[in-house]
Amino acid sequence: MPKPLAGLKVLDLTRVLAGPYCTMLLGDMGADVVKLERRGAGDDTRGYGPPFINGESAYFMSVNRSKRSLTVDLKKEQGLKILGDLIKSADVLVENFRPGQMEAFGYGYEAAKKINPRLIYCSISGYGHTGPDAKLPGYDLIIQGEGGIASLTGDPDGPPYKVGTSQADIVGGMMAFQGILLALLTRNQTGQGQKVDIGMLDCQVALLTYQAGIYFATGKSPTRTGNRHPTIVPYETFQCKDGYLNLGCGNDSLWRSFCEVTGLQALTEDPRFRANANRVENADALRAILEPVLLQKTTAQWIEALRARGIPSGSIQSVQEVCEHPQTLAREMVVELAHPKAGPIRVTGVPIKLSDTPGAVDRPPPVLGEHTSEILREWLGMNDAQLDKLREEDVL
Repeated sequence: MPKPLAGLKVLDLTRVLAGPYCTMLLGDMGADVVKLERRGAGDDTRGYGPPFINGESAYFMSVNRSKRSLTVDLKKEQGLKILGDLIKSADVLVENFRPGQMEAFGYGYEAAKKINPRLIYCSISGYGHTGPDAKLPGYDLIIQGEGGIASLTGDPDGPPYKVGTSQADIVGGMMAFQGILLALLTRNQTGQGQKVDIGMLDCQVALLTYQAGIYFATGKSPTRTGNRHPTIVPYETFQCKDGYLNLGCGNDSLWRSFCEVTGLQALTEDPRFRANANRVENADALRAILEPVLLQKTTAQWIEALRARGIPSGSIQSVQEVCEHPQTLAREMVVELAHPKAGPIRVTGVPIKLSDTPGAVDRPPPVLGEHTSEILREWLGMNDAQLDKLREEDVL
């Protein structure tokens, strides 16, 4: 069976993380993703490191599989003409320049729409294309702070923290992926393309969910609570004899089972802890009781006992442990590829599992400009003489 996006032509004008993550997902699902990069330099992340593997950035390779690389000098008139011809041929364009840059190239949405009315034109930026902050640059660290996530992350007595991966970029890329698919569904009905405007800040606001709900309901802004949940108790991290345990008693039935496993049945009749609302109000007093009990056994011992009763619990694994875990491997979430320069590499797998038309990781991240000639032949019908002339003029 073909992949679900087989035959879809995607012109990828993105770099760094939010855009490349989006186009990687499209490529995994079968789209022909052409990554247009700066001649001689490429995506900024080609220089991010160490680590490098035979000169290839591990960062770049982590989010640029399932694509082909085309290098064009957009500072030259002929380079801009090639860009216009590619836009005319594409189904989808994805860019994450600062708002206004595509217009400077001569290919903002309105101009691109005239060239190709069926084009899905996805723009990813820090703050979106409207509003007073639209022209500000979008960087993950800044957006996590301005979107409220950092204010909720970290120890209540310590400084705010960003999430341990570039969450604002990645969520922006995921939302762009969804927006493109929605626009494609609409195009199937109307025959017309449209603009998909993704602001990373918007995506962070959308993630606030119940934290925003707390503010809307009380007028008080939630703050950092460490790993403690603001409305479910106990739902947090505890220290054990040899490490840490994440415990999630999401309802009163699980709470009663937890008390039986830990020998604390008396707590189920204590009015301070009988129902979840009571436990939230008396969270500090409950934690003081639970901490010394959970310190008596190892993390593995507690997990075995708790899971035997269906109580959600788990350890805190390192990145290495996650990447080598049997569950990760069974779900094909680590994939081995042969890279033309780096040699054998591993990348993360496809998280969306479709039963009949699954995606797959079967194209390694490209070397800079690796596919320039074949792309221009396939997409634009160029011949060898035309390609040679463009190279002589330093356009490719």
